[in-house]
Amino acid sequence: MDRLYAVAEPQGGYFTAQQAIDAGVARSTLTYHAREGGMLQRAGRAVYRLRRFPSAPHEHVVPVWLGLSRADAVVSNVSALELLDLTDVIADEVHVTMPRAKRGTTIPEGVRAHFTDRPISGRDRRQVLGVPVTGVERTIADVVRGDGWTEQVDLAVRQSLSRGMTTLTRLSKELPKSWQARLHAAATGTDS
Repeated sequence: MDRLYAVAEPQGGYFTAQQAIDAGVARSTLTYHAREGGMLQRAGRAVYRLRRFPSAPHEHVVPVWLGLSRADAVVSNVSALELLDLTDVIADEVHVTMPRAKRGTTIPEGVRAHFTDRPISGRDRRQVLGVPVTGVERTIADVVRGDGWTEQVDLAVRQSLSRGMTTLTRLSKELPKSWQARLHAAATGTDS
């Protein structure tokens, strides 16, 4: 169980059945400890949580991502803004982006999957709570492309710039020319 704890700790107390097996825990042991009152809780299909692990902010995202991690899912869009602490909105669904080749993947209820031909490279990724999340520039661009420019985007731009998470130049490169004036207005706090 110590090896299982080592796997689950950086993931907010969550782990997959495969991660447990890789750590040397038999499936029968998982089943035994996942019974009522046991050391484990089922958190999704083949996803478990250490029952007494302290809860963390945004932990509703971790089991969703774990369930789709084999499909190379990355938390994105509004859910990434949430994990990056760039919004005060909690999305009704957990947003993930996956390669277009994974379109046949079964998507659980409460998940909004976005598919892309544009790989999410190391430059476009961050780790939050042990979960891969799209980087600031890609996240803001994805939200704008999906929902248009909103007050939440203004907030995300201002906060990411003031915290040194990105620069205006990097954001400009990620956004279409049609949004450049709005970007500069958000960055300076003026109306466009």
